[in-house]
Amino acid sequence: MSASGARARVRAAITEEIKTVAHRHLVSDGANLSLRAVARDLGMAPSALYRYFASRDELLTALIIDAYNSVGETAEEAAAGVEGFVDRWLAIGSAVRGWALEYPHRWALIYGSPVPGYQAPPDTIGPAVRTLLLIGRTLHEAYQAGRLRLGEPLSGRYAEEFAVVAHNVGPDVPTQLVASAFSLFFHLCGAVSGELFGQLNNSVDEDRRGFFEYQMRGAAALAGLSD
Repeated sequence: MSASGARARVRAAITEEIKTVAHRHLVSDGANLSLRAVARDLGMAPSALYRYFASRDELLTALIIDAYNSVGETAEEAAAGVEGFVDRWLAIGSAVRGWALEYPHRWALIYGSPVPGYQAPPDTIGPAVRTLLLIGRTLHEAYQAGRLRLGEPLSGRYAEEFAVVAHNVGPDVPTQLVASAFSLFFHLCGAVSGELFGQLNNSVDEDRRGFFEYQMRGAAALAGLSD
């Protein structure tokens, strides 16, 4: 291995170690990350850590991108090979919920309250829409198979905005399909966040999985999705 290759591997390993420690701070401190605290836990001088992440926001961005990609990959793996469209939607929802329950602080980072003073850069967009695009592809396949009832044409300013999105996605993508994909995505995020942030406490305590599936089936019916 060349010297440059060895240096790259060392840098990658240290970068991952920094992110691992930063994840622990997410658990204890939320998104209020301190590079000095992370450096202290690593036994590094703050000036050394700045060679890997130039600012708190740069480290947050790396954590955010990793989280979006992780939940997106989890959803994609769950959906792979599932033929029924409602079943695929339920598999996506279950996978996202399972990921959030396993990594609640990572979910809160990407779907919780905005981090004060942080402005997400453009390179977060691709990872951020990964799960949404998966839902959209599922709906598009269902539409092509005659298993998505679009309903009445949309009206209003939001319909015009979704029409632009539909045009950018592809010439054969109806505006209603795009609106349904967004609707399913927000139903999913809302159901998961509601459970994760304690909104079901003292109401649904014993069968939250069952109630979650009930919500997801209701969302599918509202979107006009069927098998």
